[in-house]
Amino acid sequence: MSNGRSQIQRLREHLIELLRMGSAHLDFDHAIEGLPPELRGRKAPGLPHTVWQLLEHLRIAQEDILEFSRNPDYKAPKWPDDYWPQTEAPPSDEAWDQSVESFRRDLQAMKDLVIDPRTDLFATIPWGKGQTILREALLVADHNAYHVGQIVMVRQGLGAW
Repeated sequence: MSNGRSQIQRLREHLIELLRMGSAHLDFDHAIEGLPPELRGRKAPGLPHTVWQLLEHLRIAQEDILEFSRNPDYKAPKWPDDYWPQTEAPPSDEAWDQSVESFRRDLQAMKDLVIDPRTDLFATIPWGKGQTILREALLVADHNAYHVGQIVMVRQGLGAW
């Protein structure tokens, strides 16, 4: 392997890049950057969700995947009720900020799990049904890219892009 890096190390690096959303997709921070607070809870014409709902769904789902990946006592939330916020708008600016920071923190935790050489990316998660950390990392990247794209669409529909 070039530069003395193993194939597994290269795979870890590729996964980190995918989780960063830096190659083929707009990243999370750019998608929410500069969004006026008064638009966080507003729906765009023809679209079913607000940016707040999408942000909270991203946060909740990512946290769920992370917890499943590392917690042997994992209990699945109820689908779909526990994966979406109850309100269209954040209850406060602080709630928005907390959700953003929690999303970032959990994304970093997933990246830390992936890059850790002690993590066997291919081992079956014992409390799962055949899932691996590799699969869960790909799921996080895929899910995040999809909903970050929706955030952009909402912002475009609101004239805030």
